Amino acid sequence: MAQVILKNVSKRFASGVKAVNNVSLGVENKEFMVLVGPSGCGKSTTLRMIAGLEKTSAGDIYIGGKLVNDMPAKDRDIAMVFQNYALYPHMTAFENMAFGLQLRRYPKGEIIRRVNEAAEVLGIRHILGRRSRELSGGERQRVAVGRAIVRKPSVFLFDEPLSNLDAKLRVQMRTEIHKLHIRLQTTIIYVTHDQTEAMTMGDRIAVMKDGVLQQIDDPIAIYDRPRNKFVAGFIGSPPMNFMDGVIIRKEGRIYFDEGKIRVKIVEDMHNRIASYVGRQVSFGIRSEDIYDKLFVSEAPPENTVTVNCEVFEPMGSEVYLYLNTGRHTFIARVGAHDRPQVNQDIELVFDMSKAHFFDKDSEEAIV
Repeated sequence: MAQVILKNVSKRFASGVKAVNNVSLGVENKEFMVLVGPSGCGKSTTLRMIAGLEKTSAGDIYIGGKLVNDMPAKDRDIAMVFQNYALYPHMTAFENMAFGLQLRRYPKGEIIRRVNEAAEVLGIRHILGRRSRELSGGERQRVAVGRAIVRKPSVFLFDEPLSNLDAKLRVQMRTEIHKLHIRLQTTIIYVTHDQTEAMTMGDRIAVMKDGVLQQIDDPIAIYDRPRNKFVAGFIGSPPMNFMDGVIIRKEGRIYFDEGKIRVKIVEDMHNRIASYVGRQVSFGIRSEDIYDKLFVSEAPPENTVTVNCEVFEPMGSEVYLYLNTGRHTFIARVGAHDRPQVNQDIELVFDMSKAHFFDKDSEEAIV
């Protein structure tokens, strides 16, 4: 398998649009790297440049220590799985999986062995004789993955391979691809706009926005310590709650004052937030770090707020509360037993040890 390195890679199209801007990224041997971001952020373009399907406008790409900028896609020792499967409808599953090997003139016996081996791994031996148009979406996706596996490439590239599947099948295929990586011990670069896929599958995540890498880290580090407001809001479901307000000092303590609610900032954050006293900031807190006061013993009054509950959504194992301070709306994720009255005030407790603060202008993380 191979390490993949991008050094200051950019892509500018003829229209003048800069889809990828100065991206530097190192993917280690056998690592599962996920490129994630909203539509149009440049993640698929980055993947296509690695694959050799797009030319770079600037920068260098190395695969297995070799500079591949001018190397055609067929010589890069990569295999790509596309969003739309790209199967030949008149061919059987076996023929689709074998086609690339036949073009490379592999012996017939070797082709049969590789296809059967891949089919066994993916659990699709029983459908090898069916034409692709006779297969379900999940089966087609497995065939597309199998077509990549038989190549035994140095690097696997996945371009949003699950986006055409229904929710239940997406979860199943997500698990299958993860298990496949563990079994094959391959280098995988996986593109998705779904942050849940990124969090559950990647060894590391690279978050992109407007063609620029925002943060590269392991999933928990990105979730707990986002570098900026965009990353904080993009990673997590429901997304992080944000409120604008002022940092104030009162009787030796530092507070965040939203205008309608006020909460005390923990002392461990004072050194980093003190220079913002009297200034506007963005306050962020995740929905699971907000609790109904009824279920909190010894709730600190300085971190207890009264807000209006506009909607509650029972999700089975938990409940989402949609709340309003009068200036901002936000979401709390509470236990399934919580059933507040709609359009009534409710007292909530913020876990301020989990709070985040962002510079109002640069949107970079303060705490």
